[in-house]
Amino acid sequence: MDRESIYSHLTRKGVSRRDFLKFCAGAAATLGICSSSVPRIAEALEKAQRPSVVWLHFSECTGDSESVLRATKPTLSQLILDIISLDYHETIMAPSGFAAEKSLQDIIRNKKGKYIAVYEGAVPIKDGGVYCCVAGRSAEQIVKEVSAGAAVNIAVGNCACFGGVAAASPNPTGAAGIKDVIGGRVVNIAGCPMNSENFTATIVHYLTFGTLPDLDGNGRPRFAFGKLIHNNCERRAHFDAGQFVRKWGDEGARQGWCLYEMGCKGPMAYQNCPTIKWNGGTSWPVQAGHPCIACAAPSNWDTAYPFYQRLPEVPGAGLTATADKIGLGVAAAAAAGVAAHAAIRYVNKKKCNPEKGEDKDNG
Repeated sequence: MDRESIYSHLTRKGVSRRDFLKFCAGAAATLGICSSSVPRIAEALEKAQRPSVVWLHFSECTGDSESVLRATKPTLSQLILDIISLDYHETIMAPSGFAAEKSLQDIIRNKKGKYIAVYEGAVPIKDGGVYCCVAGRSAEQIVKEVSAGAAVNIAVGNCACFGGVAAASPNPTGAAGIKDVIGGRVVNIAGCPMNSENFTATIVHYLTFGTLPDLDGNGRPRFAFGKLIHNNCERRAHFDAGQFVRKWGDEGARQGWCLYEMGCKGPMAYQNCPTIKWNGGTSWPVQAGHPCIACAAPSNWDTAYPFYQRLPEVPGAGLTATADKIGLGVAAAAAAGVAAHAAIRYVNKKKCNPEKGEDKDNG
């Protein structure tokens, strides 16, 4: 069975050719590539073997695993688990204790350079990593060992990508994202939780083209995180018309008006939530009446908080403002804040080091 192709495995599990092609088409749509690529995806999956996947858990809530287990596109139950061979996953694997750890070591030793490593949760690195240990080893030690032998390293969810809520100020455990721990190339499928469609599409892209999808400056696949949420939001027309929800349950809320005044961070967040949605494409937070909290952005718990407070007063936030103008205004406001913080710090340093007016940070 180890040499069995993905398509052969699916056929043996009762998946029809039609459903297989529908899955390929769905993956192409999520990746944002033309429908003419569907045959190429199908051909690749017909030949490719299911990749061995090691899925590790650290400081997190297991929400990303829950997202994967509830994937509905493709609609066949657990089809996503048939695309990969999930050989180690602490939450759902049968072995436990020493047997589980043996499974992990067997993969690291026997499939070096061939397995995909998936990381869920932040990695505490303060005080020698004592705040998160598995089988007597720190999360940091495990990550470094597993990542060294992996063909691909994928962080899922904002905790693994950027530290998430565990790294929010004051970050008592020194929680960090996977890339900050291993330093190498990591694919960040961000979100809280991540959308399983983006994870599946990333794996399919790797199996089809032999490469990872194009990544943005934060290590996130551009097909999923390359467009501003605000530009694809179904409430965008209300924003342009100056029609905002001002209070939960008011007339604007009942009419589905824009949630910008209620703290929506759509004008600063990049993700494909409005297009692929959740729960089988049924809905997404803003459609359901909740503001976007920029859950796929680095340090969103600090930079986008308070979640129910509107973005700062910025240029272009008038009746016919565009999201681009608002985004520029937010960036300018953030830059001004950083500059002000630096100036205050400089003054305080001078007070502590008055001789010759020298600042120890400069030199």
